[in-house]
Amino acid sequence: RRRPRRPGTVGRLSVTAGGYTARRMKLLLDFLPILLFFGTFKYTETHAQWASEFATRHVGFLVAGGSVGTTEAPVMLATLVVIIATVAQVLWLKLTRRKVDLMLWVSLALVTVMGGATIWFHNETFIKWKPSVLYWVMGLSFWLSQLVFRKNLLRALIGEQLTLPPGVWQRLNFMWVAFFAFMGLLNLYVAYSFSTDTWVNFKLFGGIGLMFAFTVAQGLYISRHVQDAHIGPLGLDLEHAFDVILAGQHRLAGRHP
Repeated sequence: RRRPRRPGTVGRLSVTAGGYTARRMKLLLDFLPILLFFGTFKYTETHAQWASEFATRHVGFLVAGGSVGTTEAPVMLATLVVIIATVAQVLWLKLTRRKVDLMLWVSLALVTVMGGATIWFHNETFIKWKPSVLYWVMGLSFWLSQLVFRKNLLRALIGEQLTLPPGVWQRLNFMWVAFFAFMGLLNLYVAYSFSTDTWVNFKLFGGIGLMFAFTVAQGLYISRHVQDAHIGPLGLDLEHAFDVILAGQHRLAGRHP
């Protein structure tokens, strides 16, 4: 016997499918700079002599002294690539008349200033601090908006798609604050306690993995409190919660440092 179809479910799932495809494209765009950084570093690390000669010959004018050593070349070329990729990302969004999220502008400013300092001063410390600064800027924006302006940023992003009690919105907001604070500290711990190669691996796999785990945890938490007449049993609650929290993450916190 076929179970009756709940009102609104098909329409919502159709929108979800279309939104999922759009978010996959945005996810690729969001993570393209970090993927290029990782790929460039790994390639030049295994071809250090070539990387040193290439950097000295083609971008030596960007470096104090004009010469790039074999130990410096991988992170410096990777930094240059991520700066170019982030600038290209913003230009593409502007040319296609799409919105450039505030956090992308912040990320562009940080990677340009701190990445530029890494290249000029032959010092990878600057680019290693960049993820922590970006995490803390995002966490501070969530915290101050709630504390000073009485505005919940997460609710502003996804409040139209979810109905939650005010206390739940506040807890979710401070979960993001705590997560960003933790990630900023963890990045510095890895940067100062391990090799640059390990830090680069953590920057990609550790950062993305922890962000995914946090998103799953928030989806589970939201599913316990969601209040939506069009959502049926727990399975659909979970699906909707994950869908909405991912959308919010991509809009504001999806900028991977």
